Amino acid sequence: MPLAMNKEVFITCAVTGSGGTHERSPHVPRNPKQIAESAIVAARAGAAIVHCHVRDPDSGAPARDPKLYREVTERIRDANTDVVLNLTAGMGGDMVFGTPNSPLPLQAGTDMASAEERMAHVAECMPEICTLDCGTMNFAEADYVMTNTPGMLQAMGRMMTELGVKPEIEAFDTGHLWYARQLVADGILTDPALVQLCMGVPWGAPDDLNTFMAMVNNVPQSWHWSAFSIGRNQMPYVAAAVLAGGNVRVGLEDNIWLAKGELATNEALVQKARSIIEAMGANIIGPAEVRKRLGLAKRAPK
Repeated sequence: MPLAMNKEVFITCAVTGSGGTHERSPHVPRNPKQIAESAIVAARAGAAIVHCHVRDPDSGAPARDPKLYREVTERIRDANTDVVLNLTAGMGGDMVFGTPNSPLPLQAGTDMASAEERMAHVAECMPEICTLDCGTMNFAEADYVMTNTPGMLQAMGRMMTELGVKPEIEAFDTGHLWYARQLVADGILTDPALVQLCMGVPWGAPDDLNTFMAMVNNVPQSWHWSAFSIGRNQMPYVAAAVLAGGNVRVGLEDNIWLAKGELATNEALVQKARSIIEAMGANIIGPAEVRKRLGLAKRAPK
């Protein structure tokens, strides 16, 4: 595929994530008020979409309590700042095994839930977008496997489609894109789909540019896509994604540093991404244009 730079770019801010970053930076929001406020400030800085997880307000550990999502959702919707809300649906598929000599029983940190449980907060909060992690992969932390079986993805995908919530397919490797295309072919997801290319997450697709372009070339031309890399390569991937024709994701879920020795905020990461995009000669589009492009209906506070 020849490069075709994107001249109309939207930014997604991944506000907090579910990893242990809260232990390494005081700027990573924990409670619903902090998460919502960080999302709102990021939107004011130029993020058209905010991608939100929730955490236990006391420990900072990942959570999937619908009440926490409800509070985040209401705070963002009640704010005088327009932004497209994207909630994760990735929680509830985590398996942590024992040692190779004794893999069972599963260990602390395992969180396996039904499709209905994994989608409960989405059905209650009705965001405009929610994520669908389109495959199973090993993660870097110990013997931890993110599991998303074909049956689970079919069930969750149908729920998203029936609710009218746009799935954002999170693809961590080329096989995930292969199965995403199958979900569309089977009529479970609608065309054009929305994809997030997740680069550099151990042990998915490495974030070298050859692998990145292999991922890009596996996205159907009619689909919409964004991309990100983690850690020090977050900002280089802002430029790479725009140059390859896509959109951009930044945020504290993926990277806590603004520069060497300088901890970031979500607002500062969005501002830095915006400066890179505009220096490349592209324009930043806002939530209204994103809704038009992706076929989203704005959800009012309720």
